Amino acid sequence: MLKIDSVAPDFCLPNQDDVEICLRDLRGKWIVLYFYPKDNTPGCTTEACDFSEAAPDFSSLNAIILGVSADSTAKHRDFIEKKDLSITLLSDESMSMLEEYGIWQLKKNYGKEYMGIARSTLIINPEGVIKAIWKNVKVKEHARIVKEKLEVLQG
Repeated sequence: MLKIDSVAPDFCLPNQDDVEICLRDLRGKWIVLYFYPKDNTPGCTTEACDFSEAAPDFSSLNAIILGVSADSTAKHRDFIEKKDLSITLLSDESMSMLEEYGIWQLKKNYGKEYMGIARSTLIINPEGVIKAIWKNVKVKEHARIVKEKLEVLQG
């Protein structure tokens, strides 16, 4: 399980344009890494739109926003075009990163148990160390809360 002040596990995943994005290549930047269940669903759309709207604020804090789900790069492209998103979405169809980060978990809904992505967010500092973790994220106001935490961490 990931902990604050532990080194973030390295990853290399394709973004919506099929360009490989690796954690090691992002050193020197703050990273807001958020995990979400599925493109084009209500909660995920709200979260992605909120992060897109706040992207300039994060950029001014030397932070990049990366959303991760198990959807394909083609689904990510469709989602970005439909919702006019300005953030980068990474595709983990093999779920290897989701498992390594402990995000692929047993979930319960209406009495049924199934494996799925637990909506979570991490802030990773420029040295690759995890500085904040949110689990079972509630979408409303989440982008604002993350931005405020990032400002505190940088202060």
